[in-house]
Amino acid sequence: MPNTLYDALIAPHHSNQYPLFRLKDKTDWTYQNLIQAAGRYASLLESIGTKPGDRVAVQVQKSVEAVALYIGCVQQGCVFLPLNTAYTPTEVEYFIGDAKPALFVCDESAETKLTPIAETNNCKVLTLNSDGAGTLSQQAQSLPVKLDSQARSEDDLAAILYTSGTTGRSKGAMLSHGNLLSNAITLHKYWQFTNKDVLLHGLPIYHTHGLFVATNTILLAGGSCIFLPSFNTDDFIEYLPQSTTMMGVPTFYTRLLSDDRLNKDLVSHMRLFISGSAPLLAETHVEFESRTGQMILERYGMTETNMNTSNPYDGERRAGTVGFELPGVEARVVDPESREEKPADEIGVLEVRGDNVFKGYWQMPEKTAQEFTSDGFFITGDLAKRDSDGYLHIVGRDKDLIISGGFNIYPKEIELLLDDQPGVLESAVVAAPHTDFGEGVVAILVAQSKSHDNNSQTSIDIESIKAAASEQLAKFKQPKEYVIVESLPRNSMGKVQKNVLREQVKDTFLL
Repeated sequence: MPNTLYDALIAPHHSNQYPLFRLKDKTDWTYQNLIQAAGRYASLLESIGTKPGDRVAVQVQKSVEAVALYIGCVQQGCVFLPLNTAYTPTEVEYFIGDAKPALFVCDESAETKLTPIAETNNCKVLTLNSDGAGTLSQQAQSLPVKLDSQARSEDDLAAILYTSGTTGRSKGAMLSHGNLLSNAITLHKYWQFTNKDVLLHGLPIYHTHGLFVATNTILLAGGSCIFLPSFNTDDFIEYLPQSTTMMGVPTFYTRLLSDDRLNKDLVSHMRLFISGSAPLLAETHVEFESRTGQMILERYGMTETNMNTSNPYDGERRAGTVGFELPGVEARVVDPESREEKPADEIGVLEVRGDNVFKGYWQMPEKTAQEFTSDGFFITGDLAKRDSDGYLHIVGRDKDLIISGGFNIYPKEIELLLDDQPGVLESAVVAAPHTDFGEGVVAILVAQSKSHDNNSQTSIDIESIKAAASEQLAKFKQPKEYVIVESLPRNSMGKVQKNVLREQVKDTFLL
């Protein structure tokens, strides 16, 4: 029966013996290996009574078996629901209670704690460890390899991804077969992936970046990937000469740059470096090109939309921007109140529309309605501007906007200045409650290390930074307080957790 995603990603490879996953232990998984494992998992899902549309929640370590489970879910028509491995039992309890999955798959080490939560919600529990062992694979081993699939149309759900939930209740973004396939087709063509590509894959697979952007794209292209458990500088240095492409978060690139082995010879076999999930400092962009002779391609996406924009594959990749709309995606920068489109270089809220945009939030019809405009654009909540050449710049989140003394302040503008100051590795700007101004600007700074081989840090001259801010920023934008920290808190995809920072500095002006 027609199954939109399975027919495009997997069915064409039923006779493909080509290596798909090259593992750290030097073994390979071929396309056939994936199809056989996925087919047995689909048989298992059928045997335990799951039906098309049932949710399968998964909180496991990265493995090829976990990818096979994802494909098996697609094949059986189930809705794949990956959960961050860092979530606590309390957080998992919320997700299971909200999504009501038919099956929950977890690591064997967490089974004792998580089984009561699942059973309370009438959810069956199976285990899957990072080495592929567990009750899931044990029960599937003796089952036949299912090669047919349940009928699923473009509008049927393929996955639910929960947002990080940094403010309020975490929301389940519903992604359809059509959403995921449209984006994979676009990225395959726009980034020119072929069956000759070898993707260096060190991303987690509970997130859209590692699972849908990376894995779906390589499956559609018929290429292969070096499938590493996570990012490790030594591993990446070892495998870069065997790769043609790499997808990463900015942290991957800054860590590679801190290693003297990164040079043009090491990456001479590479054709494309892609960065996303968090803003890439322009400084990192420039330094990487200087060291390797290659420009990083920065793109922009969201849990709810997959990829929306990209710097060009052929053409100028402009540091500090996320490029242009991808084919099939519309984007506009609007005034949040009037909804009128902003002229070039003026900041507004970014809205997007296209086949890549999700179907809404799971069991939240009112919230879904609030997040879409009357003409079908999704309100991203990201603040952006479009320059005179059409490149889009993401300048922050709507909730990160600081209003001090009645003036709107965009943190990104201040952070760019701070990042340029001597001795500053990176910065984050947040608001703290202020008796007189409502909110006051707090600048949080991380010092540069003195050398790659020495963990000691340089000193930061706050007075000189204040002088630079005084010269380049209007007075209402200038930080009222500076804080030096060893590092900025980040989530698993490298995004700075400003909610954590706001909590840390909330009493700065109220003591």
